Amino acid sequence: MVLVTQDVGRQLLERPPGNRALHLQTRTSRSMATTYNLLAESTSGDPAHVTMVGAHLDSVRAGGGNNDNGSGVAAVLETARQMARVKPLNQLRFALWGAEEQGLLGSRHYVRNLDDAERAKLGLYLNFDMIGSPNPMFYVYGGDGSAGQEAISSPQASARIVDSFSDFYAARQLASKRMNSGGRSDHKPFADIGVPFGGIFTGAESIKTQQEADTWGGTAGEALDPCYHRGCDNLANVNEAALDVNADAVAHATLYYAMNRLER
Repeated sequence: MVLVTQDVGRQLLERPPGNRALHLQTRTSRSMATTYNLLAESTSGDPAHVTMVGAHLDSVRAGGGNNDNGSGVAAVLETARQMARVKPLNQLRFALWGAEEQGLLGSRHYVRNLDDAERAKLGLYLNFDMIGSPNPMFYVYGGDGSAGQEAISSPQASARIVDSFSDFYAARQLASKRMNSGGRSDHKPFADIGVPFGGIFTGAESIKTQQEADTWGGTAGEALDPCYHRGCDNLANVNEAALDVNADAVAHATLYYAMNRLER
């Protein structure tokens, strides 16, 4: 199966009906490669109750990956650096996933290789993927099923995670919106084994409506990240104000669930 971009589809539609031939040339290769997950955990905290925090380290071949997902990685790394000074109640485990863009390969491999005893120790998983989009919204998601039926996991426990993110934004007098968690990021393998999860997101290819622009600012009629999976996903593609808020959200959630246990 070969796909073209939406822009190409629009160009074809704009042509006269008799002039819509498409000549498609592809260059493909297949080879074996090795990629890695990077994991670190606290030296203190109860290892029978693990709070896990993750972001994917890779980007697509076409893009620089500064928002997708340098933004999430930067926030997780800084949170881990600061949490090194804290003695948590629960053991903290940080993960930077490899090969998310190739089908969640890194996180799927990690989860698949956990035995039953290790799976039982996972109290929750927090996922941070694209949190500094240039035309942002403040989305929250989790396994509660409140905004769709994909990736549901421990709904009552996940709902508390989602509520904690919503409360964070409300305390700063910022609007947030629940979204369907879907299966496009590294929370999905954890959802598949029943681990409660939650995360935040500032948006990708979706177009911002006027109502959303009135609520969150930015530009109506434009994508939340016009450079999603494109070469222009460079440093200029990161909304520093949104990333500043969301980096605090990452730190807030990590610290809270390092010191508190999530009842299922």
